[in-house]
Amino acid sequence: MKKAILLLMVVLSYTGNSQKVKDSVLVKTQNIYRELTVSLPPSYSRDTKKTYPLLFLLDGDYLFDPFEGALKYGYYWDDLPEVIIVGLSQDKERDADCTLDETTGLPEGSGEEFFEFISGELIPYVQKKYRVASFKMIAGHDVTASFLNLFLYKDAPLFNAYISLSPELGLDMETRIPERLTTFKQNIFYYQSSSDGDIKKMKEKITTLDTNIKAVVNPNLNYKYDDFKEASHYSLVLYSIPSALYQFFASYQPISTTEFQEKIVKLESGYVTYLKNKYDVLEKALGIKMNIRINDFKAIEAAILKNKAYPELEQLAQLSHKMYPKSMLGDYQMALFYENTGDIKNAVRLYQNAFQLQPIGSLTKDMMLDKATELKAQLKK
Repeated sequence: MKKAILLLMVVLSYTGNSQKVKDSVLVKTQNIYRELTVSLPPSYSRDTKKTYPLLFLLDGDYLFDPFEGALKYGYYWDDLPEVIIVGLSQDKERDADCTLDETTGLPEGSGEEFFEFISGELIPYVQKKYRVASFKMIAGHDVTASFLNLFLYKDAPLFNAYISLSPELGLDMETRIPERLTTFKQNIFYYQSSSDGDIKKMKEKITTLDTNIKAVVNPNLNYKYDDFKEASHYSLVLYSIPSALYQFFASYQPISTTEFQEKIVKLESGYVTYLKNKYDVLEKALGIKMNIRINDFKAIEAAILKNKAYPELEQLAQLSHKMYPKSMLGDYQMALFYENTGDIKNAVRLYQNAFQLQPIGSLTKDMMLDKATELKAQLKK
């Protein structure tokens, strides 16, 4: 417990270079403005064409800082992507915002106005003003965690991912939510959490919902439930946030030692296909388009060499030329192909070609020159 709290203190102390701004959006039915806190990623002002996943926070008054800290920390280690965070200040309006009809479990009165405000005004405003990608998340705690589930009831849900932190579940949500989750034809992400120190009445309904969701058969559903030990209704939030984010963005993370050893190196073939699929999933599921990381190229290269699947080096080189056309990476990989298939003359030629191109990652001009010299010596023997 103490170690976890210490880690969270480190996370929250990391400030990064993101830009935090205050904003507001008009509630047309009430002619009042609601306050927003917006965190723009470090690269936002530099890369003016890039779009970013959106994380929308109910209870932004107290959820904003812990979510921002976790995301900044994950981005620093390239485990999590840059994200636009929008926190809605609810403060004294919280209960009125989340008003539900006791007989239907649906928003009524001020709750209905709030629901329509989010879907019809707030999110369109954010999408118009900021460069938001297709992947949108929503998060809330207890009452607001319950309320966010209502967006699942829409025929075309506004959000792709839901973070429900110890929800005070509304009427029949234990059955309605699983029923909705069975119907999705697109990727849907759902996370909920509780703890052994949670409010008993709430915990029972959360547990029932967990059981029912686990019975859902839908390949498009990505679901996780955490039941934290030695945590309260409030402290569980700090444990839940990184767990939810790492669940949603698992496909974003670089190839790890575990992934390499347990998945990639055990393949009989298809190493380059594995790499392509990893980044295709990232784009299709999360709306994140990015060049393949150099270290991921090196991991696939290592698996090919270890399993002596040398023809795949040609495929890898083609992909490298596409991703990094001005670098020496593609020519280096073709040189590796020729070297390992016994065509030393062509290997020397490609290492020499690579020498003239831009260094990348751990590849340097000296390395290319040394390899070409070494293989030339073999030709003279």
